[in-house]
Amino acid sequence: MMRLRFTLLIAAGALALAGCPKKPMTLPPPAEPAATQEPAATGAAGEGRVGEARELPGAGGTGSATTGPAGAALVIYFEYDSSDIRADFAGAISAHARHLATMGATRVRLEGHTDERGTREYNIALGERRAQAVRRALLLQGAADAQVTTVSYGEERPAVDGSDDSAWTRNRRVEIVYGR
Repeated sequence: MMRLRFTLLIAAGALALAGCPKKPMTLPPPAEPAATQEPAATGAAGEGRVGEARELPGAGGTGSATTGPAGAALVIYFEYDSSDIRADFAGAISAHARHLATMGATRVRLEGHTDERGTREYNIALGERRAQAVRRALLLQGAADAQVTTVSYGEERPAVDGSDDSAWTRNRRVEIVYGR
């Protein structure tokens, strides 16, 4: 009897932890190329604009952040419910990896973000998967492990306010934030 209760308790706990992810909605592809979009302003004061380089906390230096390789996107956008790097951002990631490989003292923080759909926990995990995907790509192309850190903000720091496809498209991203 005790063994049956224990087994049922374990099974109930596993079901509660596993949960069911929301079924993905079918969305049309973005109408404009994401790499050329104008960054949108963030809502928090002092955080700069999406895609702008910001000084890493505790990074030291003279107070000015580097911007990475010229012309390379500082924001990598993702499809709905995906952490796969889109082909149109492969060149930008390669440029960042080359820059990090040649500038050994440079550090980046990869900030994973999602749109507002999904639970908070799911979005934190998805933001982390996105940041880790960019991190793996940078490391495979020459960046050193110590140069790259990740953080996931999930849906907590939207680039654009709104509950439509245009806002959701801009909020599914990893920001590459340079520091020293």
